[in-house]
Amino acid sequence: MTLIKSISGIRGTIGGAPGEGLSPIDVVRYTSAYGTWVRKRCGKERPKVVVGRDARISGEMVKNLVLGALQGLGIDVVHLGLATTPTTELAVTHYGADGGLILTASHNPKQWNALKLLNEKGEFLSASDGELVLDLAASEAFVFAGVDQLGSVEEADFLSGHIASVLALELVDVEAIRKANFKVAIDCVNSVGGLAVPALLEALGVQTVLPLYCSPNGEFPHNPEPLPEHLGEIADLIRRENADVGFVVDPDVDRLAIINEDGSMFGEEYTLVAVADYVLRHTPGNTVSNLSSTRALRDVTEKLGGSYRAAAVGEVNVVETMRATNAVIGGEGNGGVIYPASHYGRDALVGIALFLTHLAQSGLSCSQLRKTYPSYSMSKNKVELTPDIDVDALLEKVKAAYAHERVNDVDGVKIDFADSWVHLRKSNTEPIIRIYAEAPTAEDAGALATSLMKELEKMAY
Repeated sequence: MTLIKSISGIRGTIGGAPGEGLSPIDVVRYTSAYGTWVRKRCGKERPKVVVGRDARISGEMVKNLVLGALQGLGIDVVHLGLATTPTTELAVTHYGADGGLILTASHNPKQWNALKLLNEKGEFLSASDGELVLDLAASEAFVFAGVDQLGSVEEADFLSGHIASVLALELVDVEAIRKANFKVAIDCVNSVGGLAVPALLEALGVQTVLPLYCSPNGEFPHNPEPLPEHLGEIADLIRRENADVGFVVDPDVDRLAIINEDGSMFGEEYTLVAVADYVLRHTPGNTVSNLSSTRALRDVTEKLGGSYRAAAVGEVNVVETMRATNAVIGGEGNGGVIYPASHYGRDALVGIALFLTHLAQSGLSCSQLRKTYPSYSMSKNKVELTPDIDVDALLEKVKAAYAHERVNDVDGVKIDFADSWVHLRKSNTEPIIRIYAEAPTAEDAGALATSLMKELEKMAY
């Protein structure tokens, strides 16, 4: 059993003893800590919190515990039921709430669930606010409401509001999408994407949708992380039915993978690249992604006259850097598109609408569009270390060894070479260093990663 407590939320496997997994006691403890933080932050007698969840099997149980804990604190709840992460984020500001809770373990398998914590802007908590919640949970400094002050629960559905906000974006061209007469395949992994993605495509005027796994029952038919090795079935469907494009989302619909008309992968790293290319052509400006994302975004940004910045890994860090640089588009290489004209959160629905507009206006096939972007390959690896090794000191040795190269140490150590890069980050939960490398070919990326792994082992022992 696993329970991971971090500033971004509480994530764990269902079952086990308290403190060892995401047990009912842990759900109530951390929900109560979050609710107490909300009350202190807003200073209101009757705070309001929006709650939404993905469709995983444990969701109903976790939802009941969360609603009860918030009511017990005297907090009014707007309960969205089954809702995507970006839908919940947008609902926080729509309902004038003081915070939001998303019950989702994102791309993790079905035995996992999590509490993702939002502030009054519908954005993930800052590091300092996250620490306050963890401190409150540790101290259990909760004061629950008396019988006459218990919170209420209002049932609401904000999917239509979310879709309306997507269609209202200036760069979403519904008429161009409708005229293109796309045939679109989708895989929604039997979670809330099965509600949201078909509804969005219908609103965008897509006449032919080929659905895979759109029943929101939480029975994931394959590993729910939208990686190429998990997407063979939809690739076969696209080829068999001559679809124009395929879209795959994770269980909470903040990540978007795209598949070409020939069943090949557009590349999860290139979801943001393509959307950013379209946005920058119409609204020139700056972009941001995290340090482990493809260099292709920098190339596209600079080609169109903008400036690119790399942020530490983590959505909250990307958003902070986007605000600081007034970026017009940003996100993460895992298929996470953050478009400030909509909101500061990864949103696969926004990504789908902007990508289809781009595809329609380009007149190209999906694979042809992909070929217009710089081509890089990435290798993702890890080095396991013994617990007694000082990982920070080891990374300092790497930094010193490559001081003659362009080095970024805002999050681990990233070394930029002329036509490639490698990023080394320590894990917060286990004695390992993750090593991401990118180069023009898969062979070059693999060789670069292997070289750094061998150097690390020499430095460590």
